[in-house]
Amino acid sequence: MKNNNIVVIILGSKSDLTWAQKIAVYLTEFQLDSKIHIASAHKSPKYALELVNSYEKSSKNIIFIAIAGRSNALGGFLDANTHFPVINCPPESNKYGGLDILSSLRMPTGVAPATVLEPDQAALLAAKILALTDANLEEKIKDYHQKLVSQIKNDDKSIQ
Repeated sequence: MKNNNIVVIILGSKSDLTWAQKIAVYLTEFQLDSKIHIASAHKSPKYALELVNSYEKSSKNIIFIAIAGRSNALGGFLDANTHFPVINCPPESNKYGGLDILSSLRMPTGVAPATVLEPDQAALLAAKILALTDANLEEKIKDYHQKLVSQIKNDDKSIQ
């Protein structure tokens, strides 16, 4: 997949790898390249910054997706240190009554990562942002939406 877009998925720990791989699979539906890295805002902040800086030096359009559970500082940390969009996609968790999601939602002034809860939503949001400057990607998204509409219509017909 050769284009000027890349989605960089950064995990807080290796335990989140399966979640990241799901996002990467959905990104291939839009023919988007992705790279997966592990860097923690809490345990390896300097390394996380090195990753961000290395991608910023490329001439690509970049979306960062942060995957971190429990106390998700990663998304806000990345967002505060880059001018490229950041999407939080915290892994599923039943711990803490689901309240750990709040660490992905409440951000200080000037820090604004988007937060979505499902891997397919993270991939779609990344694709939509990149499509603002990529007509081919815009067409892929339109096709994707048309397939969803067709499926709904077929489902409706099947119950009539």
